[in-house]
Amino acid sequence: MPIFYPDILQQRTAARTFTYGDKDVMLYALGVGLGQDPMNATELGFVYEKGLKVVPTAATVLASGLRGTAGPAPEMPDGHRQSQINFLMVVHGEQKVELHKPLPAFGTFTAESRTAGAYDKGPGKGAVIINETVWTDDKGEKVATLTGSTFARGDGGFGGPSEGAPEPHTVPTRPADLSVDFTTREDQALLYRLNGDRNPLHSDPDVAKKAGFERPILHGLCTYGITCRAVLQAITDFDPDQIYSHQARFSAPVFPGDTITVDLWKDGKNISFEARVKARNVTVIKNGLTVIR
Repeated sequence: MPIFYPDILQQRTAARTFTYGDKDVMLYALGVGLGQDPMNATELGFVYEKGLKVVPTAATVLASGLRGTAGPAPEMPDGHRQSQINFLMVVHGEQKVELHKPLPAFGTFTAESRTAGAYDKGPGKGAVIINETVWTDDKGEKVATLTGSTFARGDGGFGGPSEGAPEPHTVPTRPADLSVDFTTREDQALLYRLNGDRNPLHSDPDVAKKAGFERPILHGLCTYGITCRAVLQAITDFDPDQIYSHQARFSAPVFPGDTITVDLWKDGKNISFEARVKARNVTVIKNGLTVIR
């Protein structure tokens, strides 16, 4: 089924109430590598229920699957044409998390998603689809906004606008102010997938080879979480409440076992970052920006 424009801009999901708890919070932190040293009291705060802290980018998985109760399906205008992209031909382009208030260690929220934009790169060139999910609490107040872009390689030529998509953040041209190294574990994708993304590309060697990879790759959102971990460690002294937003563009896969170097530039409340695997001379995260409260 093709993309219908502008109908796709009216598509949204039913509001869904969901709950997460301390186990979900700790599993995410373990999945992005925190707590490997059980004697590290600073990191222990993210993986132990005593005074538990929440990694801000955990919002990307605490809402995944939206465990809970869905409300009635949204009503569509008369004549609405439902769009559907080819999910076999999509890659995650960018991700942004905005926290309107710090995430608690547990809670119940309502989430609703919509298509916020659709941009046509032309026949054979794909399309960029932007989706937005908003969390609200029991008072109806915004808690988090998650914005993600999907590059749909097989869905170009639907007649939508080719210009106007949000521009990625530009990192400074000067040398990085500081860099942090993180060595991923060989089994990190097998652990991270327990957060909800069971795509066999991250666990099954045969599936990975059919997709053109020598072995299963790490989830892009895991690498994204590792870049947030870098900001926590290098900039905020492991205080997650200082982070208002964290955004980045995915540029290349990481293999479990890779060492990721996160380069950071500090300009007031704006922290720019990129991530690379020096051993393979590849940049895996580009155009990163964290805004500090």
